Amino acid sequence: MIRFITDTNEKKAITRSILEALPEWFEVEESREQYIRECVDWPYWAACEEDKPVGFLCLKQTGDATMELAVMGVLKTCHRKGYGRRLFAAAKDYAVQQGFSFIQVKTVKEGMYADYDITNAFYKSLGFKEMEVIESIWDEANPCQIYIMGLRSALQTIAARHSYRGAFADEKVPKEDLKAIASAGIDAPSGCNKQTTDVVIVDDKEVLDQIKGVLDPPVAQTAPAMIVVLTRRINAYRDRCFAIQDYSAAIENMLLAIVELGYQSCWYEGHITDEDRICDRIGSILHVPEEYDVVCILPVGRALDDFHAPSKKAFSERVKFNSWA
Repeated sequence: MIRFITDTNEKKAITRSILEALPEWFEVEESREQYIRECVDWPYWAACEEDKPVGFLCLKQTGDATMELAVMGVLKTCHRKGYGRRLFAAAKDYAVQQGFSFIQVKTVKEGMYADYDITNAFYKSLGFKEMEVIESIWDEANPCQIYIMGLRSALQTIAARHSYRGAFADEKVPKEDLKAIASAGIDAPSGCNKQTTDVVIVDDKEVLDQIKGVLDPPVAQTAPAMIVVLTRRINAYRDRCFAIQDYSAAIENMLLAIVELGYQSCWYEGHITDEDRICDRIGSILHVPEEYDVVCILPVGRALDDFHAPSKKAFSERVKFNSWA
């Protein structure tokens, strides 16, 4: 759970407990105490596991258009569980809502220390880009790497989403990220609120391998997770059913959430619902009840390959005002 913290004493207590547990990154007492003092004035989020703080993140404003990730830390026992990503997602949403255009972060240049190399890799995986290295900010032994990220609105995320059919990194997707993606799907509108769309999250390797084994021709073979989309016919009124519209809205929501969280995917529907009915075999693997149809799979993972937006027709060819003439 991610909490926005406003109480100054709670901010200090959480910051002290986390930073003192991370000497590999925060061994200098003077710097550590400065963070503890200054964090009370910054927007502050805490990640909690069973109500116990396991991580935190602070932002500070550095310009009219820019926020800085001033300090963050997650207990080592909770690394690679998605807490850092969820903290950053909350902070990023805040910065977008406040009207900022950029977010930056400073760390030690890659190649200096193994622990900081992990930090650099994490920031890059979030979508930060290298801006510059300035050795004079700290000292020669700790050259400062500055990363920058442009903050996207919902419209920009829509424009950035494209189908990805390449290889995925061998990196498990945290369950909390998968839950967030699924939540975006079931939050989609549905005709007369009949909620005809449900999903199965698949992140177990054995189950994934079974599904990948029935995909012919093979697709998404390196995906570390999948969202399997189910639909069922429930009439909204009289004989009208909006199941297709319902699951289409849910899928698009999930695709956007996937991109926003730093992953990639592709909408595979026709591939599994053709005459060979691969969808039925997937349904059997997942023990899907008879009243449901499997209509789509969405692989989820971090992209390894470069990919580019497909060419689109000009706006004027597809959009008219007031009349098609």
